[in-house]
Amino acid sequence: MTLDASTLSNLILILAAWSGAFFAALWLSLIIWTYRDIRRRARDPLARILASLVVALLFLPGLVIYLILRPPRTLEDEYQHTLEEEALLQTIEDVALCPGCSRRVKENWQVCPNCHTRLKKNCHQCGKLIELPWNLCPYCGTPAPGMRREAATLDDALRPMPATDEEAQEETEAPQEASGS
Repeated sequence: MTLDASTLSNLILILAAWSGAFFAALWLSLIIWTYRDIRRRARDPLARILASLVVALLFLPGLVIYLILRPPRTLEDEYQHTLEEEALLQTIEDVALCPGCSRRVKENWQVCPNCHTRLKKNCHQCGKLIELPWNLCPYCGTPAPGMRREAATLDDALRPMPATDEEAQEETEAPQEASGS
């Protein structure tokens, strides 16, 4: 099979048309991709136009320039990062608020001075402040009065709760006063 000049010319013309169409589609798709990418990374309309123009005018070198200069994170990534920072700062500050009036209260307050809402209670065994919903003192391990103890026997349930130091002193002083008079 011999190729004459007109067949060879037509073949080269078809290949040139296909490669030209390919590069035109590539060029247009890179411009569209650049615009969509910069739209996710910047709010400034001028930055969007300039990024698209750099890629449109310089083609592949423009794409390399854009990839070097574009913002490293998307707006969504920035937003998520900001939320994480705010959450970390909030946990660091961890300011206690009154459930009744939402004003700031100190950690060692039993009652809110503004609305008189009870904030904490004393452990009946050790006297330290514990949160209201807690059924067990984290300092001495004593269950709160009236709370069910897990795996308690009948003897444990019938045994009286241990008295606080003040109640024990009052009980020991009362019989001494009665015997002394």
